[in-house]
Amino acid sequence: MADLFDNPMSLMGFEFVEFASPTPGVIEPILETLGFTKVAHHRSKDVDLYRQGDINFIVNREPRSVAGYFSAEHGPSACGMAFRVKDSHHAYQRALELGAQPIDIPTGPMELKLPAIKGIGGAPLYLIDRFEDGKSIYDIDFEFIEGVDRHPKGHGFRVIDHLTHNVYNGRMKFWGDFYERIFNFREIRYFDIKGEYTGLTSRAMTAPDGLIRIPLNEEGGNGKGQIQEYLMQFNGEGIQHIALLTDDLLASWDSMKKAGVPFMTAPPATYYEMLEGRLPGHGENPAELQMRGILLDGTTENGSKRLLLQIFSETLLGPVFFEFIQRKGDEGFGEGNFKALFESIERDQVRRGVLGAA
Repeated sequence: MADLFDNPMSLMGFEFVEFASPTPGVIEPILETLGFTKVAHHRSKDVDLYRQGDINFIVNREPRSVAGYFSAEHGPSACGMAFRVKDSHHAYQRALELGAQPIDIPTGPMELKLPAIKGIGGAPLYLIDRFEDGKSIYDIDFEFIEGVDRHPKGHGFRVIDHLTHNVYNGRMKFWGDFYERIFNFREIRYFDIKGEYTGLTSRAMTAPDGLIRIPLNEEGGNGKGQIQEYLMQFNGEGIQHIALLTDDLLASWDSMKKAGVPFMTAPPATYYEMLEGRLPGHGENPAELQMRGILLDGTTENGSKRLLLQIFSETLLGPVFFEFIQRKGDEGFGEGNFKALFESIERDQVRRGVLGAA
């Protein structure tokens, strides 16, 4: 993808997301249900590589590691992430010159030193320039499991589309400035959502490569909403959800349903009854979407049809959940669905007694 604007760090998409849990055996079955397969084990550490398509998820069980300390504080969670860059040494030095804080990741003998800076909630943000098959960090630091497909199809998800950060009130500007200053991200969407009881604001940030997208969410309303609940349960700021991209969301949903992935409460029937009025001539089958609870957004104005299909899992790692998405020309975040999703989570909070009429 051509750069949208100046790309001084030579970003080229997400490389991996790292997970950790204070309790062994929590994350692995969740990833397997989501269609990921363990394809490799680290040569010297208790770390595994799970894959689906070109998505890399690292599960770190190493004691007394950065990941281990993070999960002790936050519970099972995404404890780090990596960006692909053309030259990691250049990118790392530039990040430090621009005020990023370095994180020292201990390494063993015959092991790559992965440069990292402090990201959301203190989690490491790695800068990786070895990612080609046969030359990648995984080829050097991991041993692939014999007979296992190195890029399994799973449920059909290919890449990480985006991931979100939930931040404390007043911190959205800090993190927005962080991504702008260090990586030259730009704000491409802004949401201000009001529900019956609560609200939130969101800044959707995107990198110059157009491949790394990070919406920032901040609590609004009365301070008892879903962002505040996340921050309390997670014990700090962090990654709220990870969105995985597929070319056929209906088929991916069917595969996930068979595997037992639990999905967030579907919108009411009126949502699907109103689709044709909101997106005239969209061409999708409302009955098929409704049966699966899949949301539809985009535009069909002026003869241009650009659509986005999306659905969300229930929370699977503490307050962390996953999004599943298919893009048919629409590069947004489901703005038209944002309020529907917000209200769905709010209804769940009411059902659980977190929210209620004053």
